[in-house]
Amino acid sequence: MKRNSWLPAFFLMALPLAPLVAQPVLPLYTGTIPNSIPSTVQEISTAAPGGNVQITNVVQPSLTVYVPPIGTANGTSVIVCPGGGYSFLSMTNEGTEIAQRLNAMGITVFVLKYRLPSDALQPDKSLAPLLDAQQALRLVREQAPKYNLNPERIGLMGFSAGGHLAATAGTRFGRPAGANPGPASVRPAFLVLVYPVISFADSLAHGGSRANLLGNAPTAAQRVQFSADRQVTAQTPPTFLVHAQDDPTVKVQNSLAFYTACLHHHVPAELHLFAKGGHGFGLHNATTTDDWSERLREWLAANGWLAR
Repeated sequence: MKRNSWLPAFFLMALPLAPLVAQPVLPLYTGTIPNSIPSTVQEISTAAPGGNVQITNVVQPSLTVYVPPIGTANGTSVIVCPGGGYSFLSMTNEGTEIAQRLNAMGITVFVLKYRLPSDALQPDKSLAPLLDAQQALRLVREQAPKYNLNPERIGLMGFSAGGHLAATAGTRFGRPAGANPGPASVRPAFLVLVYPVISFADSLAHGGSRANLLGNAPTAAQRVQFSADRQVTAQTPPTFLVHAQDDPTVKVQNSLAFYTACLHHHVPAELHLFAKGGHGFGLHNATTTDDWSERLREWLAANGWLAR
């Protein structure tokens, strides 16, 4: 017994080391944040039932970096936009868990904590999330040498309202938001849209997302401008979509509309529909044994984005 008495102390010292390593966090902006109003508002992070962390009142947007295990990185990166109806950010099931799954594919992941639209925090709340998504693309390109990334293999992935943000950024890169966008490209190499909000037409819109982003009385022009299916062109990046037919929150026709627009403009697109699953299932659609992230891995591999 005595000769082994050092074991508990050793393990107490050694085992906690890995969890203590924090993920790097990159602020999106240095200096003044564009389209912002000085405020004393504080960011709030809460744990919802089931342990999913939700963030509201984002004042300082950022990217949290998740690097694949040593020796497995392939040079591809993905910026992940969690959902939450433009009211909160679902950071665990649509952020951290997604990053870990993509890391297992050799992909470097940047989870985007983007600003939620707020009249109290932004002079134009409709543009705040898009500004942040486009700045995230610039920042990852800038950081590409540091993380050994291919700047032409940066994808954008979004869930629910985060899917609306990703689809908007993926269709409006030709006219970047902001007064002085700079020369750096904000076109993602590919899009991954999971139960995304796409259309702001009255017949399809998720009312909460539209109201939070555009207010309760958006103009006809705004409804078209922020309907990503209406903004698809031949230059839209290749797209992978996932949705459940019984989604009670975001109608499956949102994904169908984007896929149809891609077909019309000859944009390579792959659509995976589940009969059941509802909304907000993240990686875990409990109604099926089919793992959509495996279908995603196959699609990424087929397009060369998993090759070193």
